[in-house]
Amino acid sequence: MKAIQVVVESGIKDTESAVRKALGDRGFGVLTEIDVAATLKEKIDIDRAPMKILGACNPSLAHQALEGDPDSALVLPCNVVLEEMDTGRTTVRAVDPHSLITAEDLKPLADEAAAKLAEALASLT
Repeated sequence: MKAIQVVVESGIKDTESAVRKALGDRGFGVLTEIDVAATLKEKIDIDRAPMKILGACNPSLAHQALEGDPDSALVLPCNVVLEEMDTGRTTVRAVDPHSLITAEDLKPLADEAAAKLAEALASLT
């Protein structure tokens, strides 16, 4: 799967705040969040580097996608993954909407969503 990715020179907590703001500035809200490291520790006693998945949604774009194809609900919201590296930096990856929305008539929508996500992530560096 294709991703839009940047590396940020801060830990995951500071990066998460910046990611939420960058997404919000572009019309995305965070609907869900999963603390992957905490969940794995709790469920199967595995220790791993901090990782969080944020489910980001732009209501206007989501509405357009659902109007064009109700099956778009299968890939909503867009996941944005933050993973702290052992260097104290954080990798931020967002799913490239082009990987999720393949219908030709929805391509302009995928283009717009990808541009907004890429802009949000680029603003972090």
